[in-house]
Amino acid sequence: MNADAPQRVPVFVVLPPRTLLLDVAGPVEVLRVANLAQSRVRFDVRHVSPSPRVTSSIGLVIADLAALPASLPDDAVVIVAGSVTELAFVDGAQGGQRASEDEQTIVDWLRARVRECHSLICICSGALLAARAGWLDERTCTTHFACCGDLARLAPRARVVENRLFVQDGNIRTSAGVSAGIDLMLHEVAQRVDTACALAVARHLVVYLRRGGADPQLSPWLAGRNHIHPAVHRVQDAIGSDPAHEWTLAGLAQAASTSARHLSRLFNEHAGMGIRDFINRMRVALARELIANTRLDMEHVAERCGFASARQLRRAWRRMHATSPQAARALLERSAAG
Repeated sequence: MNADAPQRVPVFVVLPPRTLLLDVAGPVEVLRVANLAQSRVRFDVRHVSPSPRVTSSIGLVIADLAALPASLPDDAVVIVAGSVTELAFVDGAQGGQRASEDEQTIVDWLRARVRECHSLICICSGALLAARAGWLDERTCTTHFACCGDLARLAPRARVVENRLFVQDGNIRTSAGVSAGIDLMLHEVAQRVDTACALAVARHLVVYLRRGGADPQLSPWLAGRNHIHPAVHRVQDAIGSDPAHEWTLAGLAQAASTSARHLSRLFNEHAGMGIRDFINRMRVALARELIANTRLDMEHVAERCGFASARQLRRAWRRMHATSPQAARALLERSAAG
């Protein structure tokens, strides 16, 4: 085998009847750009379905779909897209009957063909099909907020969580609604390729890169971003754009269009930490970049990052790192020399 040959990842995207088009286009676009951004890992995507033609959520017909494969390679990734209850037009009773039959065909196929060696990724309401196939029993999972009740009913032994962009439990990944499938696929690229590739793809698609709360963070800049509350994201964006600014709770509350007390509660609930803790994390992350890339002394690093003194920087630093800032610089210098 050629040592320089790329690792090929077979990806089977399952399109149910009334496919929610963004559930397919978003995640697959992430894989397409990842293939362009690097050459070590190649995602080989096939679109499969019980029917050769599927009408999407916006009425666009997707044709020439391959049949559900009779077997899957051991390293296969299976992506199950979500669907909508109604199309942009009325498909009639006959179309509804065919849709129900095709959904059951997918459920039976998932139950019969997917194994523990495979990665099963459910985008949005695609989790409901996996639940019907028994794949979410005893698993932690999520789905579109409007479908969480249905998911709990279909998989009563599952641990259904809300307000999460995505959840990974073993070989099963599930995402929240619609655009959260992009977040989940960026996470998959980060795992299978590397963080740099995922960041490059996110920049190309002009989206955030966010991780699951139970996963190790890719970077301190991403801490506390696995939620879907827009006001909290606005505050985090503001802080992240200028960590050294003298942020006040009142000023941040104004940016969030809420009261200071309500913002504090929202931030703790959705980001999993207090606002001051988040600010210090951003400042320490900035300090680490300055320590790694400049020769500034610690007093000037502290000043650039918004700390009142090097002592205050060291105190905040030690809450997040086992070593001191000086030790971190020495380690980085040794790594660069070696």
